[in-house]
Amino acid sequence: MTRAAVEATEGGALVQELGPSGEAAGPPRHLPFAQLAELRVDRWVWRHHRTYRTLLAHGVRIGRAHDVELVEGLLVGADGGFGAPHGLAAAVARLRGEPVTADPEPAEADERPALFGREEPDPFATLRDVVEVHAAQRARLTDPRFRMLAAAESAGGIVAEEMRAAGLPWRRDVHDALLTEALGPRPFGWARPPRLAALAAEVDAAFGRPVNPDSPAEVLAAFARVGVELPNTRSWVIKKVDHPAVAPLLAYKDLARLHAAHGWAWLDTWVKDGRFRPEYVVGGVVSGRWASRGGGALQIPKTVRAAVRADPGHVLIAADAAQLEPRILAAMAGDRALAQTAAATDLYTGLATELFGAETARGRVKLAVLGVIYGQTSGDAATHLALLRRRFPAAIAVVEDAARAGEEGRLVRSWLGRTCPAARPGDEEPARARARGRFTRNFVVQGTAAEWALILLAELRNALHRAGNPARLVFFQHDEVLLHAPVDAAEEAAGLIQQASDTATRTLFGETEVRVPLEANLVDSYADK
Repeated sequence: MTRAAVEATEGGALVQELGPSGEAAGPPRHLPFAQLAELRVDRWVWRHHRTYRTLLAHGVRIGRAHDVELVEGLLVGADGGFGAPHGLAAAVARLRGEPVTADPEPAEADERPALFGREEPDPFATLRDVVEVHAAQRARLTDPRFRMLAAAESAGGIVAEEMRAAGLPWRRDVHDALLTEALGPRPFGWARPPRLAALAAEVDAAFGRPVNPDSPAEVLAAFARVGVELPNTRSWVIKKVDHPAVAPLLAYKDLARLHAAHGWAWLDTWVKDGRFRPEYVVGGVVSGRWASRGGGALQIPKTVRAAVRADPGHVLIAADAAQLEPRILAAMAGDRALAQTAAATDLYTGLATELFGAETARGRVKLAVLGVIYGQTSGDAATHLALLRRRFPAAIAVVEDAARAGEEGRLVRSWLGRTCPAARPGDEEPARARARGRFTRNFVVQGTAAEWALILLAELRNALHRAGNPARLVFFQHDEVLLHAPVDAAEEAAGLIQQASDTATRTLFGETEVRVPLEANLVDSYADK
């Protein structure tokens, strides 16, 4: 296996070939970007996947990588230090027994220093640090599962950068039309859109005096003046009030949320050349799920999804994993009874028929299963839990063991070894211990589901490449993928999605009866999926 460390520089890249243990083998070379693709490197090693962003910008695509900073985050978490600094500088300091300082902000980590004030980092020194930390990390990656997690997390960084480079097709004209229909014509400057202004006037009229609907304090004071004391201005609280201001206020809150999160300012900032290119944060959530930095990539509301449209001659291929977390739990537990039930396309309908003899019980079954995973075990959930415990003892034992460990302050790990945050002082108090138990109960399942999703992305990317299929991953959200493909390549790409799902399940769990259905739909718009 040939490995090489790489650090992007002006006009090319520094490349350091690595030996069997990750040590430097010979002096580093400075090569033009175009020559990188000609090197026979099985796995590249870099500081962070933002390095790949530079390579992609110069037309360099790679196969596999080891992301030093992402892997350091996993290792720090495994030692019980989730959230501690894990950037390259912190990793080097930790390795050398020096004081560990805070990681730089993401923007600062990649900014070119100004002409005055900061010295430009030495790429040779950065490359040496990458080599040193990578070698130390390899020495620690002895557990096969944890080694798979490191590889999957690094693969996630590759996919994140390729999706950012490809961009999500986004029609500005359609988005503008949707906003105009909902809010009225675009206002000048910071004025409210016409529809919001009209609703604000209705709120004023209902209260008999001016009230700023954007100010929770003013809204609470306005209701108090009419004899209604509210704890907050959340929609579900306001809905319970019988007052003429409620309807326009709730309508205002909905539209104001659209205007603030995905209005014209968002459109001007985030959509360029017909593409939305968000900044994905791999492993940005404690469970290993992704987050995004700006742009709200993982919270695209239905209101504007019609603006996500395929280019002419292309289609979007949308696929959601069906009931992912219960299926993951069945595979983790090796619970054959639940695995056999999960063989059905709709797990909840199968369970409803099996447990209650009627498909109409699907809703109750869904709440019961999610209650087991998320820790809702009181009221009707307790009755359902007892039933599920008798029928699927192995699966229930997995989450209950995790909950017990959390309550006792112990560390809990996902299938591959992602580690939950350590208990904090005071977590031994009964209420906080129960809350931590509910968290760790869910963590083992959601964390393992996130690992499955990472492997799915890597497998799908590789399958498309092997097939020579031009479809590209352009969006990913927890258990959902979206591809953009030429029409004549779409059917083949759609078929590869389920194959990648099956491969991801086998890779993670070995031979199992569990199957995760990932039905692909070919659509012109994300709103039609």
